[in-house]
Amino acid sequence: MKERKIVINNKLGLHARAAAKIVTLTNKFDSIINIINGNKTADAKSIMKILMLSAPKGTEIKITADGKDEVLALDSLETLIKEKFDEE
Repeated sequence: MKERKIVINNKLGLHARAAAKIVTLTNKFDSIINIINGNKTADAKSIMKILMLSAPKGTEIKITADGKDEVLALDSLETLIKEKFDEE
């Protein structure tokens, strides 16, 4: 299992469109991927669970991935988040 900490940097945080992009991306991977905000953990393949994290701009989240494509999954998610979900 691998993990990374990433700061949400888009101005609206993890809102519906951003969560949908995460789900679309993570469903391409076989690994089990979770997003953690404080004491809340969400399956990164579930839009509703991601939205329940309540992660506004500036929130540091931890992403974990476990599986054969875990590094590629983390790299892809990190790129998506750092590029502000292509929203700005």
